[in-house]
Amino acid sequence: MILRRYGRWYHSVRTNFNPSALTEIGFQRDRALSISASDLEAKYASVADHEVVAEAGGDVQRHAERDLLARMDEAIERRVAALEPGQLLVVRNERDDWPKTRERREAVVVGGENRFRFQWSVEPPLRLGVCAEK
Repeated sequence: MILRRYGRWYHSVRTNFNPSALTEIGFQRDRALSISASDLEAKYASVADHEVVAEAGGDVQRHAERDLLARMDEAIERRVAALEPGQLLVVRNERDDWPKTRERREAVVVGGENRFRFQWSVEPPLRLGVCAEK
């Protein structure tokens, strides 16, 4: 289960990575669990931290960004699947250091025609913490 902080509460969320959205790397509350920040700190201890980053490239801008977000989603799902019973995955990023997709374009010549090659990355990394019941 993934938790994200909203004010004084942590709510369970699911990934909502959308290349068409203003904030491409997003999470949506699923209402499966809500716990106050003080209760989370009292009942759970941090046991590990992970940074999730990805890169993707391609000739079509939208496809390259979609591939990047799919790789991010897969990396998070692997970490959720690796959780042991009683563990939670907590999003550590706050509003001021929220991960954003970054695009870099490179002009290339293909068959005598000018084309763009798109490279997408995430900066800063998505930081996730693993918390286990005390």
